[in-house]
Amino acid sequence: MYPATYAASNPNKPAHIMAGSGQTVTYRELNDRSNQLAQLMWKAGLRPGDHAAIFMENHPRYLEMVWAALRSGLYVTAVNSYLTAGEAAYIIDDCDARVLVTSRARAQVAGELLDQIPKADVRLMVDGVIDGYRSYEEAIARYPATPLADEPCGELMLYSSGTTGKPKGIRRPLSGRRARDGFGLAPLLSGLFRFTPESIYLSPAPLYHSAPIGFSLSTQSLGGTVVVMEQFDPVHALQSVARYQATHSQWVPTMFVRMLRLPEAERTRHDLSSMQVAVHAAAPCPVAVKEQLMSWWGPIVHELLRRHRNQRAHLHRAGGLAAASRLGRQSGVR
Repeated sequence: MYPATYAASNPNKPAHIMAGSGQTVTYRELNDRSNQLAQLMWKAGLRPGDHAAIFMENHPRYLEMVWAALRSGLYVTAVNSYLTAGEAAYIIDDCDARVLVTSRARAQVAGELLDQIPKADVRLMVDGVIDGYRSYEEAIARYPATPLADEPCGELMLYSSGTTGKPKGIRRPLSGRRARDGFGLAPLLSGLFRFTPESIYLSPAPLYHSAPIGFSLSTQSLGGTVVVMEQFDPVHALQSVARYQATHSQWVPTMFVRMLRLPEAERTRHDLSSMQVAVHAAAPCPVAVKEQLMSWWGPIVHELLRRHRNQRAHLHRAGGLAAASRLGRQSGVR
């Protein structure tokens, strides 16, 4: 399923909430605005298999931009918002992005990379503009909030960190599915982690990373609510679990360490009883750290490890002591 399904059945339900500000985007708003951007990109000549890029911080408009590409049959590249102009421009140009959406908060770098991205002829900026960019809000307002006549499912095209050379884009063939079938991780999250339309998923990491964006899109494919932290802070993370009654979450081990280092009085004053599943990825978690966390949170911790060579994912429960499943390429985990 995808936003249009839930915009029709439960339009006022929160699709995502910004954890700090509390700003809420409903499924109706997510559906309408992603349709408007899809219409804009179609009018600009983009067709299935073309590329769009997003270079911005965690923002209320971020996920609508991704859905606009996914429901247009486009590849979408989420660019690390902390890169320099040269680093960001390399990725935007290398993925052949015709559309770039950025934010006023990234204005300095966004201005510096303009001369380095000649293929990106549609350049939009949220929350204000600088020379070389059009207002995102004004631009999409000119287009109807109706879906394209054809909505083939697009795909994420994310990049490696570049630790052994230039970052490398991971481009998979388009699936041939329809956008209404939802994002590819949804069956995995539903089957293994019990995500449902009632799930509230806390995303404490930058959305340009593969796991946060994949889990967020999949939560919305299932009709759940995503709570997006603007940036990670250990106290704010615990406050967000309690405030929004999060049922699911996804972390990296360093976040566990920072939360465990909080004074005991701080750690224990937050009601975390709503949490059903806490997944961590990006790196193995030391057993001692995970044991401390399970003593605090209970046996709800799941470890997701990735083998890039054969693109198989390995899932381990509680300290990596027992393999729960091996998932093939069809799972969409990279």
